[in-house]
Amino acid sequence: MNVASLETHKLNLHYGDFHALKDITVRIPEKAITSIIGPSGCGKSTLLRVFNRMNDLIKGVRVTGQVLMHGHDIYSRRMDTAVLRKRVGMVFQRPNPFPLSIFENVAYGPKIHALAGHDELPGLVENSLRRTGLWEQLKDKLHDSALSLSPEQRQRLCVSRLLATEPEVLLMDEPCSALDPIATAKIEELMLDLKDKYTIVIVTHNMQQAARISDYTAFMLLGELLEFNPTSVIFTNPQHQKTQDYVTGRFG
Repeated sequence: MNVASLETHKLNLHYGDFHALKDITVRIPEKAITSIIGPSGCGKSTLLRVFNRMNDLIKGVRVTGQVLMHGHDIYSRRMDTAVLRKRVGMVFQRPNPFPLSIFENVAYGPKIHALAGHDELPGLVENSLRRTGLWEQLKDKLHDSALSLSPEQRQRLCVSRLLATEPEVLLMDEPCSALDPIATAKIEELMLDLKDKYTIVIVTHNMQQAARISDYTAFMLLGELLEFNPTSVIFTNPQHQKTQDYVTGRFG
């Protein structure tokens, strides 16, 4: 396995009295795609949100154990969550561009984090759009509303918006669930292109998608991590019977 970008050790998370994540210990390799699979309600998205502390925004959440990024505890009191969320960006299930122009969507993060001066923004926006394959399509429409884009273009734009802030990790919570098969294929191709530079963690209900694009797969059930292995092992020689049952469609 590659060097770990993210790690958890005996991670537990409670929503009030509900024990959502139970003793999760996992190492997420850097510059690879890791898929998190499992039935609805098993804790996949909760685990994903642990890595940039989005769960902190939910009342009554309690976290114990360790979550490390390159060996540093992200739940330390010294951790600035704004800096963390710049380093660990998130793409949501439904594309959520801001009601601004295409240019301002991509420039928003660099402006907030003071990553670029006014004169540098056009080049940064172009570079971010090029990395997601949008530049040639949108270079003459930069001042159009981002809400005018197709769902697939919106999702690519959301990725561009993240890349503009120079993250290290991309979290993707079912990023293709609202897209048709052709748009899904394009987003999957984008993820494969990006993994050479970024650590990508994706939650998906699509077994074929996990098998196609991920290097590693984590199988969760009822808040527990039952198995973490290279994707080829998960789908051809799983070590746990419940993993076998899930990936072959016997439940879930």
